[in-house]
Amino acid sequence: MVKHWRVNQEEKYEIVEKWFLKDLEMIDGKEADTDNPYFDMHFHKVYNMEAYSCASKYTFARSLSNLNAMYLKKDLKIVNFDETYLNDDSIWSSNNRDCLVVMRICFYASNLLCLSLCPLS
Repeated sequence: MVKHWRVNQEEKYEIVEKWFLKDLEMIDGKEADTDNPYFDMHFHKVYNMEAYSCASKYTFARSLSNLNAMYLKKDLKIVNFDETYLNDDSIWSSNNRDCLVVMRICFYASNLLCLSLCPLS
């Protein structure tokens, strides 16, 4: 866990606490259907966390899931997250692919517009 603060124009970061991934039992996103940066991490006790944004919360959860799959291969419970945004293969996951997401949304919107302008017989 990193504490962040700003002194004048300088940003400071301090490592406040560290945990092992093997000790993580569950990540609780609290509310999957709302846009909030809050989540809980369950170790030997529950830690309430706040990410910088909802997107960074999902990126963090994806990273932990990938690290777990790569190194530990244990059953890591990730609850109260929207599964669509947790999967790397989803078009909505945004690990530096925001342009792709915007392009697909524009493509679908233009298709809908074209279809709505077509005369029905």
